Parts: sequence; structure tokens; C-alpha cells
Amino acid sequence: MPSLRRARTVGFLAAIPLLLPGCMMHRPSAGEPVSLAIVNARVWTGDPRRPWADAVAVRGERIAAVGSSAEVRKMAVSTTRVVDAKGQMLVPGFQDSHVHFIDGGFRLASVQLRDARTPAEFIARVKAFAATQPKGSWITGGDWDHEQWGGELPQRSWIDSVTPDNPVWINRLDGHMSLANSAALRAAGVTRSTADVAGGTIVRDASGEPTGILKDNASWLVDQHVPPPSEAQNDRALDAATRYVAARGVTSVHNMGTWDDLATFERARAAGRLITRIYAVVPLASWARLRDTVAARGHGDAWVRIGGLKGFVDGSLGSHTAAFLQPFTDAPNDSGLLVNTPRDLYDWTSGADRAGLQVIVHAIGDRAIRTQLDIFERVAREDGPRDRRFRIEHAQHIAPPDIARFSSLGVIASMQPYHAIDDGRWAEKVIGPERIRTTYAFRSLLESGARLAFGSDWFVAPPTPLEGIYAAVTRRTLDDRNPNGWVPEQKIGVEDALRAYTLGGAYASFREKDMGSIERGKLADLTLIDRDLTRIPPETIRDAQVVMTIVGGRVVYERGAAGSAPQE
Repeated sequence: MPSLRRARTVGFLAAIPLLLPGCMMHRPSAGEPVSLAIVNARVWTGDPRRPWADAVAVRGERIAAVGSSAEVRKMAVSTTRVVDAKGQMLVPGFQDSHVHFIDGGFRLASVQLRDARTPAEFIARVKAFAATQPKGSWITGGDWDHEQWGGELPQRSWIDSVTPDNPVWINRLDGHMSLANSAALRAAGVTRSTADVAGGTIVRDASGEPTGILKDNASWLVDQHVPPPSEAQNDRALDAATRYVAARGVTSVHNMGTWDDLATFERARAAGRLITRIYAVVPLASWARLRDTVAARGHGDAWVRIGGLKGFVDGSLGSHTAAFLQPFTDAPNDSGLLVNTPRDLYDWTSGADRAGLQVIVHAIGDRAIRTQLDIFERVAREDGPRDRRFRIEHAQHIAPPDIARFSSLGVIASMQPYHAIDDGRWAEKVIGPERIRTTYAFRSLLESGARLAFGSDWFVAPPTPLEGIYAAVTRRTLDDRNPNGWVPEQKIGVEDALRAYTLGGAYASFREKDMGSIERGKLADLTLIDRDLTRIPPETIRDAQVVMTIVGGRVVYERGAAGSAPQE
């Protein structure tokens, strides 16, 4: 959901010999001892040929056997770690198919505004955080949500007096608009005479002065003046992010980011620091650079892979920048905006597709979704059949005639269930009762035959698959005002949600032969949960806890163990 903000521009680290030819399925060597055995578990395999088992054996980094506890115990030797799950649920490692990973790591140490419920609380938190920062340093992050206090947008006048020594540039939680204080506007040279920006908005008061709110493409006016983080800062943010998601059962992420992000992942991979597998997606406009990089170095290895390109059609619903076919219900003269032209989107998509790369495009409003579906259809017709796996990220507000097109065109709907129970608190006032019927249309998409890949959009929403499963299954909004579910006809089952968080993510990154289900020979990426999600009341799924996270046969998080990241 975030815009192309603060793109870090350090050059691609071509000197690090990370990217290797693509990984193929490997069978574990029978000569190696079993290193890990998990017995007495409720194993949801994700394999339709054998959906349930009660034990798993691991040799090295791969699954050696899936079967009964008796069978797996026989494989154990003196050096095998045997975990008695005592009936807890073992699932394939969760894959978060849409994150902004390094930004998420930075957010862990930034001012926390997501749950500020009044303007006074918003101001007080900014003041308290600013008091801890060196004079002159920029304050970024924040993730505020103006819907918490009724929808009034914050203004620079709210925070100028409490941030006299620091430029402030703090974003709404969706990343599509941000608030600058006066110091930040001065640093960026933004004044009442600054021209408007195509695909963006400078919000102005009645006298024409900027209020401090800039939306989508206009954000670049300030973004370009924010000092870029150092390599060491990026490395620390990545390490924090990997520990954080490991504690939430996530073993693999699809990072919607920059070439700088990729360089950071490569440093961590070369140093042996990674505990999360990463599909590193780079900007769509740079498709020629990615084509050349893949030609020279391949798609990557089991830890860091490339091949995907991320573009944007529109903005977000909360910022009123999502592009709709009809105006917003609460703003009848506004139907959103396109942050890129259809011509550019077609040119980039066509070039990337001819190069054999995967095109992944953010589209939220129904006009944006239709625009990109039309482009995908045209490009596929022009370039001919191949396994291209086009993706639309978010796919939030689909016009009913376009639902079936996801399946017919083979377009993956990469969606974030948490957004449904967040936006569901206020979306109807923005787009009305009719359009919400196909908002986050999980069931309609599945019934049409479309493939779903679930994620979080972290930093925008928490990277917690268990909350995402709860959201998809119950659709109970965060304010608990929809106990039977918001648009309940779009609820799906627990196993459908599990599949979208596991095999769906693997398929969406061309990794389903190696990941996404618990089968012999696949990578031993596993998540142990303290209860069977299929046997508890759906409304209690959000109370479930991750007990253990395993990546490549290595335990990277264990609840209660020294050195493990805490659960919240």
C-alpha cells in the first residue's frame, strides 16, 4: 500500500556473489542423521494428497519424512532434537506475501502513532519522542490514523510548537500521505507557491498555505530531502525485522522495495545473518536493470531471490487517492487518482513481460484494478502463453464484473486480510453500501477459481499471520462492532486462509516446488502454534500463539527461550 517513498539509492552491490542459479527440489540425503523430529502434533501439511499427519522429521535443511509419531521416532538418533508437540498445530512456515521489510524494521524504533486516539494524544506522543532525539535529526515513521479521532487530518500547526528543533515527516499508516512540520517544509522548499504535482496532492488551507499534508506523488517533494540511512542503519533495521517476524511464525517474505533493500539483503546473506527467506521485488520502472541482473547472475538462492517488479496504479482508500469508477460517497467531486499513467504502466508491464520477469502491481480502487487487468490482458495476448503469474497487490475494491477476470487471466490476488477488519470500521462512509459488497472479496475470488496470496503490508499493518487468518475467517472489525463479520458473505474457512498464507505465497513467488507445504524433500520451514486453528471457535484464533518457528531445519524462534524475540 505505501507509495514510492524515501527510495534508498545506494548502488546495487554487484561485488557480493550471492545470486546463484535457481534452486531445484532436493531430496534429503539418507546418509545424514535426522536433526529434528516433531511428534504428537496436529500437522496440517497443505498437501491435498495427505492433508493431515502427526509427525515430521527433518534432515539438515529439508523435510525427511511426514507421517506418524511412531515412524518418525524410529528415525531419531542420539543427536536428534525431539519436540513433543503435545497436540499443538504444525503448519508450513507462514509466508507474508507483501511487506516493506526494512521500513518495518525502522518502524520498530520510531514514534508510535498508530493507536493515538485523539489529536491531543497524537501531539503528546510526537512531543515525547522529539525530546529523545538529537537536535536537527529528522523524525519519520509514525503510522498515524486520523480515523481514530473522527477523520480530521492533522496539520503542521499541531506539532510545530513541540518540535522546534527537528524536521518532522510522519506518515499515515497506509503510506499514501504524510504530515510535515514547518521545519520539514522549509527544508524541502515547499511554500504556498509550490506547484501541484501530477498524481499527488498538496493539501492547502483556505488561504492557500500548505497544511503540512502531502499525498502520494507530492510526498516526493519532502522525501528527497530526508537524509538516507546508512548501510549500518539498514542492516540493524533488517535484523530487527527478521527477529520480529520470526516471533510471529513468518519464515518467508515478499519485500516490495528498492534496489537498496536488495543490497541490504545481500549483505545479510553473505554474512550468514538471515533467518527469513526473502523474495526481493524492485520497482517496475527498473525492469531493464532487473532483466540484465538476472541474465548475469540468475534468480537467486534459497534465501534471497529476485525476478519480481512492483508498480503502482493508484493510492489508498484512507487517503482518498484510490482510483474509482464513480466518485467517493463522502466526496462526490472526487474519484481518486492514478499515480502512473496507463501508458507508462503498459510500457513497463510489456517490457518486463517480454524479459520473462514477474509483474506485481498495486491497485486498490475498482478503476485502478480494471486498468491493470486490461493491461495484463493486452500484454498476455501480445506476448503469447507462458507461466507469467501476474499479481495485483491489495485488489481491495473490485467491480463485480472484474472478479472472474482474475481467474480467467491467471492473475494472483495478493491481499492483506487485516486491512479488511481495519478499513471495515469506516469504509462504508467513503464508498457506500453497494461497493463494500466486493471489498476484500476473498470468497468471491476463491469461488471464481482465482489464486490468493495473503500478507500483511507491514509496516502498514502488523506482520501477524494469525491475526490475518482471524480477519479472513471472521471479518470482525477492530472496533468489535461487527460480531458476525463485516460483509460476512466474503468470509472464508481456516484452511483456505492457511493455504493463502503458505502455498499461496510460495506459488506467487514461483517457489511452490520447494516451499509452502509440508512434504518430503521440501525446505523445512515450519511454524508450531499452541492450538489447532481448525478446532477452536473462529473468534478465538487471534488468541493463538506461535510456539516455535523453524527455517531450513533451524529453530529461529522458540517461545520463552533466551534470546527469542518476545510476543506482544
